[in-house]
Amino acid sequence: MAFLNGKIEEEVYIEQPEGFETFDRESHVYRLKRALYGLKQAAHAWYTKIDIYFTGLGFTKSEAYANLYHIMVYGKPLIIVLYVDNLNLIGDDPLIQSCKDDLARDFEMKEMGLMHYFIGMEMW
Repeated sequence: MAFLNGKIEEEVYIEQPEGFETFDRESHVYRLKRALYGLKQAAHAWYTKIDIYFTGLGFTKSEAYANLYHIMVYGKPLIIVLYVDNLNLIGDDPLIQSCKDDLARDFEMKEMGLMHYFIGMEMW
């Protein structure tokens, strides 16, 4: 995933990136329709999009930690912790796989495997 999926509300223009110049229009700029990684609006756009997505699926956002979402599915909990543009899923394997399948239909994703470290803490 990443900040690349976020739609930006403001009008943002950038100079032509190196390698993408239009040589007969050097003074022209690009108007962005989606956030670029590193753009100051990218984080807000991404968090807004993923929040709407998760709450639309029925997840509840934690009141204590704004980047934690949870849902009960057939009496079993599924927890998602969002850290920058990484998602950490906690729950039964079938629930996690179903959630990953749903996410992959709507977002470009890369499977990182089991989590061993998270914000400086070792996890096993």
